[in-house]
Amino acid sequence: MSNHALAERHRLAELLAAAGPDAPTLCAGWSTRDLAAHLVIRERRPDAAAGIRIGPLAGWTHRVQESYADRPYEELVRMFRSGPPVLSLFSLPGADEAANTVEYYVHAEDVARAGEGPGPQTVPPGRAEALWRRLPLIARLEAGRRSPVRLELGRPDGRSLTVGPAGLPTVRITGEPGELVLFAFGRGARAELAVDGPEDAVEALRHVLPTP
Repeated sequence: MSNHALAERHRLAELLAAAGPDAPTLCAGWSTRDLAAHLVIRERRPDAAAGIRIGPLAGWTHRVQESYADRPYEELVRMFRSGPPVLSLFSLPGADEAANTVEYYVHAEDVARAGEGPGPQTVPPGRAEALWRRLPLIARLEAGRRSPVRLELGRPDGRSLTVGPAGLPTVRITGEPGELVLFAFGRGARAELAVDGPEDAVEALRHVLPTP
């Protein structure tokens, strides 16, 4: 069985190592050092990782992340590359693949597409399908709750999914699965996408979800 999360973990670790600690990322306000610290505490410090999603705990998460960011950068990259510790929830069978395939793909592109990074890379077909299978849930939880329009997310081969109430104007976003995932997570301005729809609807969408 393919382990897409493991492949993306290794790719992301290589990108972080090559970029060095002070390179920009597409995560607003974060350098590669900040991103590396985030990745480490996410799977090694469950007490702090909760604040990534739970607002009242965000202050604690920020303090723990800053303390990890003070460590040598090479150590952070090494800790991330080595995978979760035995007692981490991410060490449970199937957990890494389920939780991290998208996470690591997006963060790898956060490094690759920022500054003078290597730019977009071709996603292997099997991994593209894995991203596509996860896109409906991501689109509803991320893009769907913010979008002021109905979204039709389509692939060049004709497959598509729709998110949002039927009464809203529709904007079609077309791209490969990885590009659509980046759009759903707010990285659409750096994604390779085609955007089509009523001009006012497209403009309204761009105010909350960047597009090319």
